[in-house]
Amino acid sequence: MNRLPGRSTARLTRALTAALALALAACGGTPDETYVGPSPDLPKPQRGLFPTLKISLPTEWGDELPTVPAGYEITPIADNLLIPRQMLVLPNGDILVAEGRGGRAPKLTPKDIIAGVIKARGNTQVESGNRLTLLRDGDGDGNYEGRPVFADNLDAPYGLAFGNGSIYVATQDALLRFDYTEGAVNAAGPPQEITRLPAAVNHHWTKALTISADGRYLFVGIGSDSNITERGLAVEENRAMVWQVDAQTGFHRVFATGLRNPTALAMQPGMDQLWAVVNERDEIGDELVPDYLTSVRPGGFYGWPYSYWGNHVDDRVRPQRPEKVAAAITPDYALGSHVAALGLAFSTPALGAQFANGVFVGQHGSWNRSPPSGYKVTFVPFRDGRPSGEAIDFATGFLGPDGKARGRPVGVTVDPRGALLVADDLANTIWRITPTGGAPGLPASPAAEPAATDPAAAGATPPAG
Repeated sequence: MNRLPGRSTARLTRALTAALALALAACGGTPDETYVGPSPDLPKPQRGLFPTLKISLPTEWGDELPTVPAGYEITPIADNLLIPRQMLVLPNGDILVAEGRGGRAPKLTPKDIIAGVIKARGNTQVESGNRLTLLRDGDGDGNYEGRPVFADNLDAPYGLAFGNGSIYVATQDALLRFDYTEGAVNAAGPPQEITRLPAAVNHHWTKALTISADGRYLFVGIGSDSNITERGLAVEENRAMVWQVDAQTGFHRVFATGLRNPTALAMQPGMDQLWAVVNERDEIGDELVPDYLTSVRPGGFYGWPYSYWGNHVDDRVRPQRPEKVAAAITPDYALGSHVAALGLAFSTPALGAQFANGVFVGQHGSWNRSPPSGYKVTFVPFRDGRPSGEAIDFATGFLGPDGKARGRPVGVTVDPRGALLVADDLANTIWRITPTGGAPGLPASPAAEPAATDPAAAGATPPAG
């Protein structure tokens, strides 16, 4: 492609940005969502000169709070953070929060520049924290009065995991380990680097993280360096995949491929089965392609870039690879198109009968769908170890009736004492959702059954989203 001279590019960008300002208009109401569940009947792709660009402008919460089911309450336990992303509950109940924003991919076209400007208007304007903050409720009253910085000067920390007496952190370019002594409020020293992570372009910079129940392996989610190979296939080496890393030696192997942007990983308690939420490709319509929740099989290929949702061919990719399409695994559960799922956590019975068995998913919200989608936390019920039944809205109101965004959920994690924690990187707040007593939520559905519990897995399962 011939590049326009810098001055002409700037003029064109300004003109097109103004023309696309209507994308910022308030949409109003609850987002319409389709193509959710295990077997979505997907529409045909739709392509145009520009994809839909529609961001929800930020506003303050004021006196309002997110909406949660009857029998639950939600409380902010920390605010004025510096872009909280993921959380980890430590063995003593302290909460570790990863704060920061990464990414260094150059803009290839005027369209990239315009999309970047519009997306930025929907994000927080605070500086990247590049740190881990520790929250402590010293007297167990639900107020987290302690808030020391556990470690700082990190390069966009995101994924968190605990095991082997250590805290593991995935930054945008490395997998790190901190020695941990229970009750410590600051890291005892600098982290040990276990292995470097792919970071040459970092179009998708977040590195999701979880750990096996026995603590032997770490799993790292690594997103693609493009939407759909527009930077060429060469830059996608070691991208759009999950690595399995030996926690002691740092030796890694490719665990699964074809996952465009695996933004959160979690190990299923009692089963040692890896699950992921994945952000799918853009620019083929408001209803394509659904982000998804899926089990991740060793050696499995999940389609990207050649196909989506199993064998739906993406004809934008050259060369085509029909043998790869034929091998593509269909994901387990569609979450809706462009919802930007960034958080994943398995529940426990302590959160109430209806929400005892399944996963919570943090949906950051769309920037390229009209009306917007996501901007909430959902619950996907499980039965016999698999998704079963309709997804349930668990925390909403992040997108107001005026079409403005009060918050954007990222990571979710379960506090074993009976709470769901939600990181909100627009309001820069950590929310804590708890049952209020009695019979929380709606009557238990047939899909709800007691979840298997594994203390080692529960302590090592962060929502690396």
